[in-house]
Amino acid sequence: MLLDVKASQRLDSRGNPTVQVEVRTAHGIFRALVPSGASTGAHEAVELRDNDQRKYGGKGVLTAVKNVNEIIGPALVKEGYSSRRDLKQIDGFMRELDGTPNKAKLGANAILGVSMACARAGAAAANIPLYEFLRREGGEEAPYMVPVPFFNVLNGGKHSGNGMAFQEFMIAPTGAKTIEEGIQMASETYHVLKQMIADKFGAIYTGIGDEGGFAPPITQPEEALDLLTEAIAKAGYTDKTKFGIDSASSEFFNPKDGTYDLGFKRIKEGESHSDDVRTPTEMMELYKSLIEKYPIPLLEDPFAEDDWESWTKFCKDFYFGELVGDDLLVTNVDRVKIADSRMACNAMLLKINQIGTVTEAINAAKLVKSLGWGVFVSHRSGETTDDFIADLSVGLCTGHIKSGAPCRGERVAKYNRLLDIETELKESWKPWSYAGEKFRKPEAFFI
Repeated sequence: MLLDVKASQRLDSRGNPTVQVEVRTAHGIFRALVPSGASTGAHEAVELRDNDQRKYGGKGVLTAVKNVNEIIGPALVKEGYSSRRDLKQIDGFMRELDGTPNKAKLGANAILGVSMACARAGAAAANIPLYEFLRREGGEEAPYMVPVPFFNVLNGGKHSGNGMAFQEFMIAPTGAKTIEEGIQMASETYHVLKQMIADKFGAIYTGIGDEGGFAPPITQPEEALDLLTEAIAKAGYTDKTKFGIDSASSEFFNPKDGTYDLGFKRIKEGESHSDDVRTPTEMMELYKSLIEKYPIPLLEDPFAEDDWESWTKFCKDFYFGELVGDDLLVTNVDRVKIADSRMACNAMLLKINQIGTVTEAINAAKLVKSLGWGVFVSHRSGETTDDFIADLSVGLCTGHIKSGAPCRGERVAKYNRLLDIETELKESWKPWSYAGEKFRKPEAFFI
């Protein structure tokens, strides 16, 4: 039974306020910290901010905190819910209490914090790890799967100050046998890359971005991928590492004429666009050329969130592997159903704060899996030291996860948690494996 639910304002990895929720039961006190995104989809659940410019530039979350302390918490305690059995009911009750389709009244950041903390309390009440609790909540029956981590090591878009339009260039150690080996491969490659950037551009460009990646003075995706290719070769992992790209293309899409401005960060004063504007067809040709030249099994948000026609055409005519919808889907079952009917993509990025409750995130993942799609668990650029998504990825057997570079405490917290989970599975008699090359549709080979 929930004895007390309260919230407080804390800071995320960008130094902005976020919500921390603390749930007390007979089994102890359980906390959760809510992440926040910079590149956010228009269809995401609403993150409630105070908009008081005198404090934190208007980014305070005291209103959301108050909603937990004065509305959500007392109502949940009064209902007498069991954290062990009633997570679905708790999440459903909070949605009804909010009464809006996007959690705009109480705030998705308030509701999600409670949902995450209740999940932790439920795991403790059942005396099982969080990943096992989430696995049972999701009805997952496949053997345990430790995900392939996709490390964002080169930054662009809204995450950096360079001229690169694409937001993330990721390396994925798909050829590793365990996540322990995979993290070692990525870490070694990351440090080689850092030295390469210092040698090529100067040490000033080895500063890191919001997600721990580097942002050297490059503007073209080929430049980024060539750097990664060289770094991986020098580290000795050429045949064991693949790439992923998150274009975050909604950020440079012009809805008026349907074009994409790859030079949007380099527009000269007094001009409305850069000299590198592409049509959707030209974007498709660009992606096709990159896929043919580099080992890229995953593309995320190659088109804008409402450019359905381009998504569908690309998925049909240029299908190559995993086409991930982030802003397109926002972890929302209704958006997933639309995408399925239009055959727009074949994978969903799972961000729990996009939808606002653990139960809804699990339901979205279950729907996506039933369609034969991939599920790609993700952090946010404004992260915290909360490692919840590591357990979520293992619990739902998603096969892959991204949580930034192998650098910065809030990113490494997730990778360290995955190492802990892998160690637990090694010491157990449970069948498990590392997803490896089969990350999109994990197939178990027992270790």
